[in-house]
Amino acid sequence: MDVLSDAVAAMRTGRPHSARRDKYAPWGVRFAAAEEAGFHVVLRGSAWLIPAEGEPMALAPGDVAFLAHGQEHALASGLDVPLHEVRLLPDGTWSTPPPDGARSACADTVTLCGTYRLDRSRAHRLLAELPQVVHLPAKVGTHRSLRAAVELLGLELEEAQPGSAAIVTSLLDTLLLYILRAWWQTEREAGRLRGWSAALADPAISAALRAMHGDPAHPWTVEELGARGGLSRAAFARRFTTLVGEPPLTYLTWWRMTTAGRLLRHDDLPLRRIAQRIGYTSEFAFAKAFKREYGVAPGQYRRGS
Repeated sequence: MDVLSDAVAAMRTGRPHSARRDKYAPWGVRFAAAEEAGFHVVLRGSAWLIPAEGEPMALAPGDVAFLAHGQEHALASGLDVPLHEVRLLPDGTWSTPPPDGARSACADTVTLCGTYRLDRSRAHRLLAELPQVVHLPAKVGTHRSLRAAVELLGLELEEAQPGSAAIVTSLLDTLLLYILRAWWQTEREAGRLRGWSAALADPAISAALRAMHGDPAHPWTVEELGARGGLSRAAFARRFTTLVGEPPLTYLTWWRMTTAGRLLRHDDLPLRRIAQRIGYTSEFAFAKAFKREYGVAPGQYRRGS
């Protein structure tokens, strides 16, 4: 099983949204803090990404900026232009800012922006450890899959065609994984992997994670998980806790409950079947563990109350 894909699926909810914008200098928009994660891509021209904290970043054509934590930020043609507030609408899209500067035959800058709705209560540790801004500069020969996804998404948003709604949603989901993969590869090449991102690069720990994610119903033991990576029980437990931030069986319980929550919200399986899928032979034991984790009974959680 793909742990990175599971980490994203654990907190993704609703449909992602995206828009392609032609910008005419001078222009500037400020995005308020939100639960959503978002990205900005400069397709043509240039822009400044201005985070609430930290130094502004110059974005060139092909650059990708991903903000995983929904913090306030601005995007502008310059550092001294007025910023117009935009707000998040109930459907997950952003309100349209006022018109930019004088229009010409060709826009000064073309941007591609998108948002992903997230359930912060089930935030996976991998995403929680991301920096405030993931900046992926465009470089020849690097992250070719990411560049291809950006180009395809830009084309679909430029002119709606039959099937565009489904294609855009799929491309946005794909783009999110490409962004995270590109960041992880960049950090690994630079020797900067820490915590969860380092766990994915560790053969022994990643083998154990794949096993837990692939079969959460299995009655895993620390010794059995360690054997997956060729480590003794004690050595595996120490390394796993150091990198992941908690003991192996504590993480296994968290993942089981996260999987159960997703099944309750998106599937109509009876509680007995869900309990079996995550390793509980008793529906009562599952309900007790679930309430301890979520604070509500499984049935109440399924109803969204």
